[in-house]
Amino acid sequence: MDSAEQANGEKRVRAVLVEPLLARGLAKPKGFTKQSDFDGMVAKVLCPKLAYMSELNLAALEEEVAANPKGKGRDQMMIPNEILERAAKIQPPADEASPLMRGVFAAALGRDAMADGWGPELLRFLRKHREWPKSRDVGGIKSEAEAALRKSDAINRRQQSGQPVSNQDRAWLAGRNKAQRKCEEITALVAGGSA
Repeated sequence: MDSAEQANGEKRVRAVLVEPLLARGLAKPKGFTKQSDFDGMVAKVLCPKLAYMSELNLAALEEEVAANPKGKGRDQMMIPNEILERAAKIQPPADEASPLMRGVFAAALGRDAMADGWGPELLRFLRKHREWPKSRDVGGIKSEAEAALRKSDAINRRQQSGQPVSNQDRAWLAGRNKAQRKCEEITALVAGGSA
């Protein structure tokens, strides 16, 4: 997303999500004692992080947030993290839009994954958990990748020797290859190349 798209996305978030919630009479979330703190959170957290969302999905998010008010009087918005979690369920951010994925693939962990062939499994972990892998997670990711690489090699050998390969195995291999290409795109993006 270039800077113009980001700016337009942030305006869309304000117009389709934030302003309608305030117009419904919902107050700032618990924990924001000053209006300036709330305004800063909207400008620095909600708008930038949700700029990737379509107008339709932002409207769906607005409806969901409005239907689930917080506070004793049920007159407050959800806290920002709750809104972001709900947003990710409605429209998950694209991989290239995720600072976490860019950060992981820019770090030694991501470089190791790409060098040793376990990038697709690292990507799957990041999509599922949305957190930096801990050392025990990395061990599981590598084990999963070893099994995937064995399966991939076996399918490729069967294809090359003319043996039958099930549609399920073909689809699995195509999915892993697609994930590998996505990892390469993210790696190029963080290296300053074009994805």
